[in-house]
Amino acid sequence: MSEGVPVSSMSTYAILGCGSVGHAVAESLANEGKDVLILDKDESRVEALRDQDLEARATDIGDEGVASEVEDCDVVMILASDVEANKSAVERIREADGEQFVVVRATDPVSEDKLESLGADVIINPSTVITNSALRALETGELEHNTHRLGSILRESTGRMAILTHTNPDPDSIASAVALQAIAEAREVEADIVYGGDVGHQENRAFVNLLGIDLLSRTEAPPLEEYGLIALVDRVDDDPAEVGVDVDVDVFIDHHDFDEPIDAGFSDVRPNVSSSSTILTKYIQEFDIRPTEAVATALLYGIRAETLDFKRDTTPADLTAAAYLYPFANHDTLEQVESPSMSPETLDVLAEAIQNREVQGSHLVSNAGFVRGREALSQAAQHLLNLEGITTTAVFGITEERIYLSARSKDIRMNIGNVLQDAFEQIGEASGHSTQGNASIPLGIFTGIDASADNRDTLLGLTEEAVRRKLFESMGVESGENGS
Repeated sequence: MSEGVPVSSMSTYAILGCGSVGHAVAESLANEGKDVLILDKDESRVEALRDQDLEARATDIGDEGVASEVEDCDVVMILASDVEANKSAVERIREADGEQFVVVRATDPVSEDKLESLGADVIINPSTVITNSALRALETGELEHNTHRLGSILRESTGRMAILTHTNPDPDSIASAVALQAIAEAREVEADIVYGGDVGHQENRAFVNLLGIDLLSRTEAPPLEEYGLIALVDRVDDDPAEVGVDVDVDVFIDHHDFDEPIDAGFSDVRPNVSSSSTILTKYIQEFDIRPTEAVATALLYGIRAETLDFKRDTTPADLTAAAYLYPFANHDTLEQVESPSMSPETLDVLAEAIQNREVQGSHLVSNAGFVRGREALSQAAQHLLNLEGITTTAVFGITEERIYLSARSKDIRMNIGNVLQDAFEQIGEASGHSTQGNASIPLGIFTGIDASADNRDTLLGLTEEAVRRKLFESMGVESGENGS
């Protein structure tokens, strides 16, 4: 080509096999003004295509000469219903060193694997495409239906709404509550966000303070019976005995799977997404509410925290929700939330956990000794997960009345929530999911003695041995004599 002559960016297309699928694709491309060449072995079909002013040739797409017929095309779409003919066409084109972008139709997973090995760039299985399209349509219709139902519940409200978060709320639970509060207020329903435990984790406290989120503890809030509506968001990790809801639940939204569903007037539980913030973002969009900076920042942080910044169990729905929120969020605030200073207590707990760690394979269990609360344990477990070769961590500590334990895992073969339930559900309380979990065990179960100063060393030794043994047994490994 002579220097200075402009190169056309217009792609040319070839369609091999022009049944109903190929015909529809050819018409769409032609309507967009694309250059399309159609090859099909049925001469009568070729004549009909020519009558429609489409360029078509009568050719068996499995023949050796097919590669030369499409050598000037940029994109080759092999769409015959005969998968063996499609395989032959891909093979002929690649044997001729054709560099075209090849899209090919498959019929089942076996043919998909074969076509990929032959060099196809994109493989389409019509049944999979139809299934995915049907599921997307179902999801859209379900969301519209649920939005109408939720709107009706809010319109019929006769008083304030209480939105109950997780007992010790994490970013996903708080963000979901903030979004539901915004939806309620857009429907002229005032709402309080209520929690039952502590906002103890430093990142969570920074999150609440920087965004100016108003949370009420159960002791500060009015009795639940005085509210016109009760909503639960991201609550399913709580032990049922700790939920503390002895009134009718009107709204329940969560992303966790569970064995015993909460009976609610409106329920939307989607274990196929990774965060409740994702679900509430979809409702924000469906209600056509422009999120405030605080709401968008909270939801984006909730999604990022629950997916470990999109590195854990992230679904397309999480990504599209995050993409929608991104331009509305305050990213300077997000950076401040994600980089809080470490408190002296957390530093002490982390130091104890590092000193007392025991490693078996890629599993680490550590005793942080006597602690004032449980929140520093979760931060220690997360920090220890960064050690080289470690895929699962569990850090436990002792308070005056209980043993608290926090665990984290990035081992795809393990569900750490199930591990904790297997180990401690019969003697305490355990909850969690595939990558994180918590347990709480009464001291009397293990020792029969209290945590007075005279008994501290004995208590520490007995609980350490019992907890380590149970954890390693549930993980499928044996505990060694000492840490490493």
